[in-house]
Amino acid sequence: MAAMSRLIVIIPALNAAASLLGTFASLEPAIACGLVSRWVLADGGSSDATVRLARARGFDVVKSLPGRGVQLAAGANHALGDTGEADWLLFLHADTGLEPGWACAVKEFMALHHKGDVAGHFRFALDDDSAPARRLERFVAWRCAMFGLPYGDQGLLIPARFYEALGGYRLMHLFEDVELARRVGKRRLKPIPARAVTSAARFREEGYLRRSAANLVLLARYFLGADPEKLARAYQPRRAASSDIASRSAALEKDETS
Repeated sequence: MAAMSRLIVIIPALNAAASLLGTFASLEPAIACGLVSRWVLADGGSSDATVRLARARGFDVVKSLPGRGVQLAAGANHALGDTGEADWLLFLHADTGLEPGWACAVKEFMALHHKGDVAGHFRFALDDDSAPARRLERFVAWRCAMFGLPYGDQGLLIPARFYEALGGYRLMHLFEDVELARRVGKRRLKPIPARAVTSAARFREEGYLRRSAANLVLLARYFLGADPEKLARAYQPRRAASSDIASRSAALEKDETS
């Protein structure tokens, strides 16, 4: 008799308390149907309530140096200590929630591909009804179909043994998702018929066109051989500036209402 497949969810997080509750809520149906056996949160040194919230929901919490690739690798290494031949890993960002029905779609995907070296990704979606959001979603769908390059905010579903055979996530601070997708290969990357809905806050703060263009420039530089760590240092100031703008805006709103 074939071993029953189990699913282990791995989430990298850093000061993600504001978004984690929504992400956790979207995952809960998988508990009810017995799909998920374990939850792992790889924390990069959060100073907010991230770790407390994760432990309250029954997550194993792994402490890691910051950096999404570093955290993903740490979470996977923890999970792989107790996986069977038929088990799968699901990597998911802390600000991404899966739409209702995803658990059934994943169970069907796992059953269909249980004998193959195949990985799955969800359809990219944003929690924004604007026209720019819809255009970006269509562009991402085209990118995945043409080049087999899903990003980490689309999740990655992969058999544990296949993940190990590939060598897992590299300890990178940027484009760790693209690097692993390239090793999986377009032919072995399959869409899962469910959406992964990600926060559009950064796109709204920076502007859809500006952020998308900057991301494409970074991706092009990466494909041309630029050092991912140098690219990460170029990327981080934008994120820090965006967070600073958001914090100042919130403070101004508080002053105006007090």
